[in-house]
Amino acid sequence: MSDLDASLFWLDALKWDEDGMIPAIAQDATSGRVIMFAWMNRQSLQETLATNSAVYWSRSRQRLWRKGEESGHIQKLRSVRADCDGDVLLLSVDQVSGIACHTGRESCFFHELQGDRWVPTDPVLKDPKTIYPGHT
Repeated sequence: MSDLDASLFWLDALKWDEDGMIPAIAQDATSGRVIMFAWMNRQSLQETLATNSAVYWSRSRQRLWRKGEESGHIQKLRSVRADCDGDVLLLSVDQVSGIACHTGRESCFFHELQGDRWVPTDPVLKDPKTIYPGHT
């Protein structure tokens, strides 16, 4: 029996880091593409499950980050999985508008190593200035 199977409380079965965080990978439910990585705490994970929309913890803002709260590019939750060690989450999501990245791209993973340099390989689907007016 694994640690996840043995737990009486599903949140306690997960391995949170010293700051109470766990890495979360968002994957597009239709294409299977990894579209972003973020951190979650207990509150963000519970709110994600309660609302069926992805909620993360913003380390830069030190607050809950409801994906799409500014951009409208929300992530509708399909499922949550934990890895074998219970220390990483995988969220299967429907990405509203097809844009997950603040750069206006489908995925945050758009830099590809080509030789000795990183090359942006995915197109910008929407200008970030129109996604986040008033931000520089």
